[in-house]
Amino acid sequence: MDTVAVRCCIAGGGPAGIMMGLLLARAGVEVLVLEKHADFLRDFRGDTIHPSTLEAMHELGFLEALLDLPHQKAHRVNGQFGALALTVADFGYLQARCPFIVFMPQWDFLSFLAERAARYPTFSLRMNTEVTGLIEEEGRIVGLQAVTPEGPLDVHASLVVGADGRHSIVRARAGLRGIEYGAPMDVLWFRLSRCAGDPEDPVGRFDAGRVFVMLNRDAYWQCGFVIPKGSYAQVRERGLPSLRDTIAELAPFVADRVGELQDWEAVKLLTVQVDRLRQWYCPGLLCLGDAAHAMSPIGGVGINLAIQDAIAASNALAAPLREDRPTIAALRRIQQRRAWPTRMTQRLQLFLQKQVIGRVLRGDDSLSPPIFFRLLARFPLLQWIPARLIGIGFRPEHVETPDIWPR
Repeated sequence: MDTVAVRCCIAGGGPAGIMMGLLLARAGVEVLVLEKHADFLRDFRGDTIHPSTLEAMHELGFLEALLDLPHQKAHRVNGQFGALALTVADFGYLQARCPFIVFMPQWDFLSFLAERAARYPTFSLRMNTEVTGLIEEEGRIVGLQAVTPEGPLDVHASLVVGADGRHSIVRARAGLRGIEYGAPMDVLWFRLSRCAGDPEDPVGRFDAGRVFVMLNRDAYWQCGFVIPKGSYAQVRERGLPSLRDTIAELAPFVADRVGELQDWEAVKLLTVQVDRLRQWYCPGLLCLGDAAHAMSPIGGVGINLAIQDAIAASNALAAPLREDRPTIAALRRIQQRRAWPTRMTQRLQLFLQKQVIGRVLRGDDSLSPPIFFRLLARFPLLQWIPARLIGIGFRPEHVETPDIWPR
């Protein structure tokens, strides 16, 4: 069995894990990130980078290099509710350095952050390393157990961070319990090719019984077809031709391309869940991102909340970890700081799930646009409100950790 010791060990190489690893290493903390997959190449992940995250990239001096990577910008989010077409969010109203959302494959974003982190001698990333358990001594978590292609691995650490997603092994092994809020929908993700003359901005279509979202990925559309919770088997039973016909009806400009969906292998099911841990920490351990609070896909804000969690946690823990004294009080303060924006975001998502998406999916033929949609169409200045909520959020964090390494 291989055994290593570090100040901080992070389970999960997603946005929260890689970002926290980067920030801690930059501040001189010896940190090891464990990622169970051999690479970052997984499709239909959250690929949005919002203005709050782009501001953090600027604070790190990474913004120009990040935007040199292939990406698409969305300055607005458009929607159609029945016959009413409108702009839902206009990011041009934001007082932000980058008043737009960037669409970039998450594997490119994670690889970018990991490459920057690897420049610091106190950062390590081990791929193909799956966390299987926790090491506990006298009521405190003191490390992680993992398996690698070479065999078992024990990592001893002053702090363990669970950033291993909504199906977190870390939080399960720690016995941390959450509140499940439920969701009325699941989402089918797939791609359709994009042609000259197609719209530029993201499009959301709400019609009686149907919700369809399209995200511009340059050469293709990343499409989300929202279905009632647990209805995937019925959708498949109706057959792929029925799904193709529905898509063509909702988005006529891609009617000539729905034949690209030739089998169900091209369609991926996202099972939507919304939950939040009652307590994100215990002695020696902290959960962040989806491991602490699984978000609805509404607004695409999950990745950005995870990044904000990582920034707040690093700001609070860099100095204590350098001195090998991360206290339970410090972990508690991180949850106290991040719980409010998480709670407010989830409340908004749950409201929209119930009052908009749930009503649409029930198929009320007499469904009229919600009053806020009508107000957005009538008073465009109101578009700054959803732009702010989506692009910046309730409590944006700023990088306060120092870069102690000479240039």
